[in-house]
Amino acid sequence: MDAIPTNPSVSTEKEDDGSAVQWRDLREWLDVVEKNDELLRVKAEIDPHEELGAFTYMATRSGTSPAFLFENLKGNKTDARILGNYLGSSKERYALTVGLDPSLSINDMITATRKIMKRRIAPKMIPKNQAKVNEIVMRGDDIDLTKLPIPKFWPGDGGQYIGTGDIVFTRDPESKRINVGAYRHQLHGKNRVGMYNSPGKHARLDREAWWASGEPCEVVAAYGIDPVMLMIGGQTMSFKESELDAAGGIMGRAVELTEAETVSLPIPAHAEIVIEGVMRPGNMEMEGPLGEFTGYYGNERGMQPVIDVTAVHMRKSPIITAALMAMYPSCEIGMHYAIMRSARVLDDLDKIGVPGVRAAYCHPAAASGWGMLVVSMTQQYAGHAAQVLALSAQCPAAAYYTKWIIVVDDDVDPTDINQVMWALTTRCHPSDDIDILRDTWSTWLDPSQGVFDSRPYGSKALINACKPHRHLKEFSKESRISREAYASLSSRWSEFGLKGPVPSILKFHGDN
Repeated sequence: MDAIPTNPSVSTEKEDDGSAVQWRDLREWLDVVEKNDELLRVKAEIDPHEELGAFTYMATRSGTSPAFLFENLKGNKTDARILGNYLGSSKERYALTVGLDPSLSINDMITATRKIMKRRIAPKMIPKNQAKVNEIVMRGDDIDLTKLPIPKFWPGDGGQYIGTGDIVFTRDPESKRINVGAYRHQLHGKNRVGMYNSPGKHARLDREAWWASGEPCEVVAAYGIDPVMLMIGGQTMSFKESELDAAGGIMGRAVELTEAETVSLPIPAHAEIVIEGVMRPGNMEMEGPLGEFTGYYGNERGMQPVIDVTAVHMRKSPIITAALMAMYPSCEIGMHYAIMRSARVLDDLDKIGVPGVRAAYCHPAAASGWGMLVVSMTQQYAGHAAQVLALSAQCPAAAYYTKWIIVVDDDVDPTDINQVMWALTTRCHPSDDIDILRDTWSTWLDPSQGVFDSRPYGSKALINACKPHRHLKEFSKESRISREAYASLSSRWSEFGLKGPVPSILKFHGDN
């Protein structure tokens, strides 16, 4: 098998270091979550046309719902099934996916995720006859994607969306780097699929580079994928980083790929459904809108490129991974994205070399982790908080779309929105402590700007919710319990009949 082009500057770790997760594909992952009571098999008939989306939205409003495997789809003429809410707002399913203890706090999961995401294991090719996705292979006139039960999630959607919980492979024509991204795909016909990409996204840059050279852009897309690939596809990684290497590092083993039928790109060997195809200059069709992660319909209906599908690979009784895009906590990308993006922000700040940063959190309720970042820090010198704000706002992991960047002192837990609100209202003086960055990197999916053509240009509010450094000595003292009382009560916590763990307290009476 040919080697997979990856970034040669990235070192890879060996497999079998004891960190590998206990599943190799989506079905084995479902076995794991089902054993942990995190899966509901929905056997009652449900219509994939709006009803499935409405059910998922209604059932996830509490934020504690399981994954849903829809096994009885109205009008389904195939043996396909649909998996929804498979990650959603569940930190427990995130933990199971990356091999962590589901009982960990969000802060501890972010810390552990930083270690996991530093690992790199390169992908490997396997023979076609060992690839589970090749149980069924179709080419030419045999292809008919319209036979599958493809959801229309929201009443105002522009059509059926086969790709929401998906991944897409494209290749840069010069470096040969393979990009893995997650982009929405509207079904246009038996062998035609529309793909939307926001400005600056790597698949769009790849597409434009191929078209500039007069060549079509090859595409591979998978619509039934294991959750690690969905997680990685949604992360903002540098142009030189290999998402395939990163996914292998998270799983503790190489991502297995196999040869395609009609394109030079490889395909995920154990996905449920994979398409191969090409995007050609000028081959466009009306696309959208789609109810998006913001909780609004994303961008106006308009012309977008179409993938002409040249081959389809499929497992028997395939599972389509359908990711509902919605207001948190009903959004598929809410919790896992918040944890992983927070970990990457902390890594970026470490690489930049800014001192004193203690923790960070991209709150999932703020457009599923995209809209707000809170960073806690220990102030060490004049201007330190302003420096952390500016660097946090434009570091690679947070630059895209994030509107609100808030810095707080190290006695505030950034994952606790109540503590953040306390800091905002007792330590921030709005006329002095808020700065604005203009013309920043944003998205056409942002509904806050009425003029559509202005949407790729955003802005950011930098909010200093730390105690003012020049007045630290005179600043009002917080009312805190003593360390001794905390230790005594913690040791006797079970005596009091209270449910849940001992609350975490960061600072006590007498601490700075």
